[in-house]
Amino acid sequence: MNLKHIHTFAAAIVAAALIPSCTSSGIGGLAAYHAYDRPAKLPKNPNNVSVKVSLSKQRAYVMEGSDCLLAMPVSVGAPGSSTPSGSFRIFNKVEKKRANTHGYAHSGNNIKQTMLSKKPAGWLFKGTPMPYWCEFKPNYGFHTGWIKHHPCTHGCIRMHENLSPKFYRLVKIGTSVSIAYSQPEDATHGNIPLPPDSGPLPDYAGSMYLGDGYFTRHKAPSFQ
Repeated sequence: MNLKHIHTFAAAIVAAALIPSCTSSGIGGLAAYHAYDRPAKLPKNPNNVSVKVSLSKQRAYVMEGSDCLLAMPVSVGAPGSSTPSGSFRIFNKVEKKRANTHGYAHSGNNIKQTMLSKKPAGWLFKGTPMPYWCEFKPNYGFHTGWIKHHPCTHGCIRMHENLSPKFYRLVKIGTSVSIAYSQPEDATHGNIPLPPDSGPLPDYAGSMYLGDGYFTRHKAPSFQ
C-alpha cells in the first residue's frame, strides 16, 4: 500500500515497507508520468478566476470567464467515498500540508504506512504529505497525489505533481469551485492527453514522504 491509496485508510489499513518496484515497464512509465504537463496561463484579473470540476470526466478547469487558464485531469472520490458536488469557495491554502490522522510510522530503517491511532509503540510518526492543499469544504481539498484513470480517492481531488503548483498559483482564498457530474467545458476543453495511469507504477522511496522531497517533486511551474 502506498501514497496512491491513502484515501482508503478509513476502510482498511495495510502496513507495508516502501520499496519501489524495479520493473523496466514501471520505470519507463514513471519517466512518462514525470514528464507529463499541461499548459497554463495567468489571469488578467485574479478576482474573476473560478474552478469547475467534472466528476464523470475527472477533469478540473480553471477559468477566467470563458477563457480556460488550465485544463487538467484529476482523480476524484471512489464509490462510497464520493467527492461532494455543489458550489464552494476555497477557504484554506497550505503549500506543505500533512495529514493529521494517516501517514508513516518509522523506527530506524523500518517504515510502515498506517493511521496515527495504529502507530506501533515507540515508533515516530509523520502525516502523509498533501502538497499544494486547497480546501473547499472542511476536510476536502485539492492536493498533489497519484493520478489514476478511475475514481480512487476518499473524496479529495488529486492533482498531478506538475500541475498542482500551477493550480495553487492560479486560485486564491475565495475562488469559487463548482463540482458537478459534468461541466460544459467537458466538450470544449476536456479532450486532453492523460498521464500514464499511476496504478502499476512504482512508488517513491519512504524517505521522499518522511522528508520534504514530495513537496518539491515537480517541475518548476511555468505560464504562457
